[in-house]
Amino acid sequence: MKKQNVRTITLIITTFTYLLVGAAIFDYLESETEKRRKVALDAIEKMVIRKYNISENDFKIMETVVLKTEPHKAGKQWKFAGAFYYAITVLTTIGYGHSTPSTVEGKLFTMFYGGIGIPLGLVMFQSIGDRLNKLSSIVIQNIKRRLNCKDVQASETNLICAVTTLSCLTIAGGAAAFSRYEGWSYFDSIYYCFVTLTTIGFGDMVALQKDNALNNKPEYVMFALIFILFGLAIVAASLNLLVLRFVTMNTEDEKRDEAEALQAAQGAVRLEGDVIVVNGSILAGLVGNLGDTASLEDQTSVCSCSCTGFQKKRRRPRFTVRRSPGKISHLLPMQQLPTLNMRSEQRSPPLTPLLQRPPLQQLQRRESV
Repeated sequence: MKKQNVRTITLIITTFTYLLVGAAIFDYLESETEKRRKVALDAIEKMVIRKYNISENDFKIMETVVLKTEPHKAGKQWKFAGAFYYAITVLTTIGYGHSTPSTVEGKLFTMFYGGIGIPLGLVMFQSIGDRLNKLSSIVIQNIKRRLNCKDVQASETNLICAVTTLSCLTIAGGAAAFSRYEGWSYFDSIYYCFVTLTTIGFGDMVALQKDNALNNKPEYVMFALIFILFGLAIVAASLNLLVLRFVTMNTEDEKRDEAEALQAAQGAVRLEGDVIVVNGSILAGLVGNLGDTASLEDQTSVCSCSCTGFQKKRRRPRFTVRRSPGKISHLLPMQQLPTLNMRSEQRSPPLTPLLQRPPLQQLQRRESV
């Protein structure tokens, strides 16, 4: 089995194993907390119903109102600032879910907009990541020259380390800003930055959703949008290096297999009809029937050597076989016939058998033949 197939099967098995292990760990970490929260919320619901003497239906109405009002706390979501924020979440595939279109026209345009914008965004981030990797390689080369290193070229490992470090610094710096503006803990801010820049976008924590920030804090809105776009470019650059490192392994194996197959094909001996071919050249022709004789011209055209004494080396793709010739006079050495008396020739009957002629004349006739 080829290495590419083995690697693909190994990746599939490893991925599913990783998913199963992750599901087991998340189950262990979160299931008990979920049960406790459910019990606490049920107790609070019953307490509110008893305290204010309202029915369960009225409580469900109040719950719906609270849930529907939550997105509006950030201000008007579909003015230009909020719409631009939504467009970024669509194009970058983050998809927080903090605001979603409610009209049929808005949903149709979202599908059309995402179908064109998502590939455009991926190409843009890929291009920015390539430029960033190029800049990082130049910086690494300059640093190595100043350190008087023997090898000043930026290796793939150097690039991965540099871009990964830059990604970590971007997440750490953004987390500090979001912790200040949103009032989150620093750990929660790091979690939000990681989920955002990896385009996971759970939507449990979304920036610009408090105190009417979309309308009252334009500088914070500008920072949040630039952070998302710039941070995605940096993280995309680091992820591309990691992914391409594994993708090129398959490409290298395929090229090596093609080179080995080509080399084996050049040294192969194969039979094409009645012709033996070695290394792409015709070696010899074989006669199908032992009683048949090939013409001399065909022998010289098939054989590439000068064993027949002729310099003509014309090749033909197939060895042609002809029937035995009726006359072989062209294969025997020709000799000059002695001058005969033309009158005696005219007097002799034209259809006289060879055996009735005189012995000397018969011998001369044989020599001419």
